[in-house]
Amino acid sequence: MNLKQLLPQLRPQAIEWAESQADQIAVYGEPLNGLATKIALKMGVKQPELIRIAFVNDLPLPHEQLLRDVAVHTGLLGPNIAGITFGHSVLIRQGHGNIRLLSHELRHVQQYEHYGSVAAFLNDYLQQIAEVGYEKAPLELDARNHEIIDV
Repeated sequence: MNLKQLLPQLRPQAIEWAESQADQIAVYGEPLNGLATKIALKMGVKQPELIRIAFVNDLPLPHEQLLRDVAVHTGLLGPNIAGITFGHSVLIRQGHGNIRLLSHELRHVQQYEHYGSVAAFLNDYLQQIAEVGYEKAPLELDARNHEIIDV
């Protein structure tokens, strides 16, 4: 599966799906508590009051089969993924809500803020994954490098 070749076709679908997820989580997600707000600020988030977080049994997958297959194949989504961020909206799988994962996802919020939109962030993030893979993508490495192990 060649993400570089598929990216022009999949990018608009991925952005539309991510934006719809962000909108849904903004409605049913909860605001950050005091500790999570402190972590968000430490991660460089400018507007932690906009963040909504939801704990779910399973992370959602796109309805479009090709988009779903590529997301799972690249490691963006699937059974081994514990959290995902869409703008100011964060999903964390039940039982995985630790400080390390929270700080990682909140660093992604900071990155989204830097880019200014879900679309702008995903343009670069997906391109990085297509070029060097999920594990070596600079935005992913940045989030990992900012993880907090304990507070």
